[in-house]
Amino acid sequence: MKTLTIRLTAPLQAYGNEATFDWRTTDPAPTKSAIIGMVAAALGYPRTDPRIVALNGLNFAVRLDQPGRTLTDYQTVEWKPGTRKITHREYLQDAAFVVALGSDDEQLIMMIQRALRHPRFQLYLGRRSNAPAGVLQMETFAAQSPVEVLEQLSWRAADWYQRRYWRHAESVRVEIIADADLLPHQHSGLARDRVVSFDQRDRRYGYRAVATETITLRPTASQQADTEHDPFSVL
Repeated sequence: MKTLTIRLTAPLQAYGNEATFDWRTTDPAPTKSAIIGMVAAALGYPRTDPRIVALNGLNFAVRLDQPGRTLTDYQTVEWKPGTRKITHREYLQDAAFVVALGSDDEQLIMMIQRALRHPRFQLYLGRRSNAPAGVLQMETFAAQSPVEVLEQLSWRAADWYQRRYWRHAESVRVEIIADADLLPHQHSGLARDRVVSFDQRDRRYGYRAVATETITLRPTASQQADTEHDPFSVL
């Protein structure tokens, strides 16, 4: 199996779970459907392209390196003549995640990586207003599943966040959310983020079995050195 990791960071991200006219909430981490949508956009697939559904077959895991904070925005809209309502939108502020996509089809993984470097359509993190903070940072790993890669990968939170954290702790615990078959020994549940249709007139999602685990990461030698030489470390 070949695995591609993608670091996702931006001032604001949003990964919808419950969406009504009044409220649009966000999951605490990228959903599989959101990442499939981003990959499909990079590949240039129209919303009704049947190849999108095939992307559900990718193995998927995400690590919450920097959970961020929830921001609730509101807008006053005229939803019918003479009637105004306040609507609410939730976002994740200053969050950083590492998504891992795996497949036995190595050519597919390489094609996805090339497309994300040179996307056909605009990329965004959950909503159109949430563009990534620069070029996506990606790495590939051979003969490892997405969970195996995330269990070994060094902490990818923002540098300022890590320096602040390592001043007071020798390790950090981060959560991994993955397809349930990638974590067979963990308790599983259901997430409604399997893509059935992205058609704007018939958008539908199915359920996917998911499992979670929490792992402990320790600073690398370079990260520890950065903290020791941080001029603000004594504050």
